[in-house]
Amino acid sequence: MPLAALPVFPLRAFRERVVEEVRAGARLAALFGMPAGEAVRLLAILADPRSSVLFPFATDVADSFPSMTPDCPAAHMFEREIAEQWNVRPEGHPWLKPVRYHRAYRQAPDAFGRDPAEPLLPCVTDFFRVEGEEVHEVAVGPVHAGVIEPGHFRFQCHGEEVLSLEIALGYQHRGVERAMIGGPDALALHRMETAAGDTTIGHATAYAQVMEALGGTAVPARSMALRAIALELERLANHVGDLGALAGDVGFLPTLSYCGRLRGDFLNLTAALCGNRFGRSLVRVGGTAFDVDGARAASMLEKLDAAARDTAEAVELLWDAASVLARFEGTGEISAQTALELGLVGPPARGCGIELDARVDFPSGLYQFIQIPISTWDTGDVFARARVRASEIQRSAVFVRDQLRQFPPGPVRSEPRMPEPESLAVALVEGWRGEICHAALTDCEGRLSAYKVVDPSFHNWTGLAMALRRQQISDFPLCNKSFNLSYCGHDL
Repeated sequence: MPLAALPVFPLRAFRERVVEEVRAGARLAALFGMPAGEAVRLLAILADPRSSVLFPFATDVADSFPSMTPDCPAAHMFEREIAEQWNVRPEGHPWLKPVRYHRAYRQAPDAFGRDPAEPLLPCVTDFFRVEGEEVHEVAVGPVHAGVIEPGHFRFQCHGEEVLSLEIALGYQHRGVERAMIGGPDALALHRMETAAGDTTIGHATAYAQVMEALGGTAVPARSMALRAIALELERLANHVGDLGALAGDVGFLPTLSYCGRLRGDFLNLTAALCGNRFGRSLVRVGGTAFDVDGARAASMLEKLDAAARDTAEAVELLWDAASVLARFEGTGEISAQTALELGLVGPPARGCGIELDARVDFPSGLYQFIQIPISTWDTGDVFARARVRASEIQRSAVFVRDQLRQFPPGPVRSEPRMPEPESLAVALVEGWRGEICHAALTDCEGRLSAYKVVDPSFHNWTGLAMALRRQQISDFPLCNKSFNLSYCGHDL
């Protein structure tokens, strides 16, 4: 849409609309700031699954605004991010802490009272504390064993019971969104492919759709099919890996061993599409960089059938093992009400019985014509999140199999057009972790003036903290893996 058509509301009306629409069933897909002269413009993007419509609207603020979080908890992380990036304080926010500890865009004394000349370093004392006899703290990270990304977990425990878990991320200072301003340039797609490396196809597809919308670039049907196949293979590889890791966390080695190998089989199918196991260099603005001929499609079908068959057997072992069910069932429970209030997405939301899937609610590309049924469970625990993944594995395998058998004819890429000046575009893509939101705005010359990326992990980290309440601290690895959230996808 042209920026001239973007509704700009008075602050009170802006706040009321966000709160009312979310209470009525819409989702807060994104909320972020951008410069507007001496003020800061807040842009909200509401996604209404009932009508499959996105509602963007804005308001201008100075140094503060009344926080929406007390009435709309889904806004809490967005408002913390706005405070850090723009030195604008959301008054009344219940726990205003930095999200990424980076230098603010506006070079003035910030919302936390710090001089911008001073480096913004994490303050390890700014953690919630539970007082009382026999209450103790357990601190984990940010440096972990192995190659895991940095993240800090602070547990407040009474004996073995977790009363509160606080999660602190953002130690890498990546600056991905800031680097996009002034583009698009030669590195833009690379930045999006590496925004979260295990979600290369998801983020690259969202970026391509945004740029195609800004430029009015048509996408050939054949490339839509290739993108959808790659997106579902990415889902298959990660879901299979997650089920294997969940099995490993409860010491069930048969499924762990099988799924470790099978994840590689699905990654190799992605490599058959583009020569890269994570899908790098496949998605391009206007289509895809690679095509698949009949012989390669037949070979992929054969390997897909074998991998899907072995996966079904490996996963079935989980449901037949009483020791696995005893650890999965009732562990890390989240209610549907909590999931809705926090704005959870992906398997954690669907594991609470919430039918939320951008492939169905906001279909784009091939999903406008061929849809995959939404997989849900209703117990909200580790078992539910595992069952959702198992069901999605089955349905994604069927989808990929059908598309490999009947490719649309034609080219795989059209010539991309330059973005229109002073425009806004938004894309929602259902990555394997959940909803990915990309929003881009252009200036009077058609260059990017703002770019926002909302990885599904941004919505879901607080859900993990809630899942640990009243759990044994020894359940943390299992609950953590049942969410399997991204550190780098959060640290943008």
